Amino acid sequence: MTSYVLEARDVAIHYGGVKALDGVSLTLEKGQIRGLIGPNGAGKSTVIDVITGRRRLTRGQVWLDGEDVSALGAVERRRRGLSRSFQRTSIFLGMPVRKQVELASYKMGVSDSAADADAVLQELDLARLGHVVAEDLGYGEQRRLDLALALVGRPKLLMLDEPMAGLSVKESLDLARHLKALTSRWEVSVLLVEHDMDVVFGISDAVTVFELGRVIASGEPAQVRADPRVREAYLGSAA
Repeated sequence: MTSYVLEARDVAIHYGGVKALDGVSLTLEKGQIRGLIGPNGAGKSTVIDVITGRRRLTRGQVWLDGEDVSALGAVERRRRGLSRSFQRTSIFLGMPVRKQVELASYKMGVSDSAADADAVLQELDLARLGHVVAEDLGYGEQRRLDLALALVGRPKLLMLDEPMAGLSVKESLDLARHLKALTSRWEVSVLLVEHDMDVVFGISDAVTVFELGRVIASGEPAQVRADPRVREAYLGSAA
């Protein structure tokens, strides 16, 4: 049996002559954070769409915790423990924080949605704001609420698409701290697409670099940061 929570094997998406993804393979171990970096249009968000079942594969396979889920849709994959957040928050602005987290847990079919909501809110330091309507939260707190909605039911794998977008430096570091703690305490594996290089290289256990739908570098953060092609293309020659 595989030891990986996630394994994408030779994943490809072709639209006629356009290769949005071309033979991408990557893995995630239990409790690991893997950062995905590259320029806009390199294929980072597309690979998340493929893994979560939002796009059909031209070829390749996606395995979740030892099960081939390539033929399953997004809802089925979510129920098997694969969750994601989007670049734009999916929170309900007119609803109190705790109510919407508990509702999301209930919709997931969690037997004790109240306890599940309490655990998620406590983990993300939102329990004290449970009564607050979401539109009255600061933007950093709204991003944490969005993460809370993705964490109901305790998923095995969490896919995050630019969770730091629009945050201040302090808010980004705060959210990064919560993510790192989650992987340790809840043993959640995280695939992180993020443009903030300080965050990616600061909290990731491994980093994968995309260019034109292909992986051009992958490994430990220090190894990837030292790669001449990566330094020249994405990090700057002085990185």
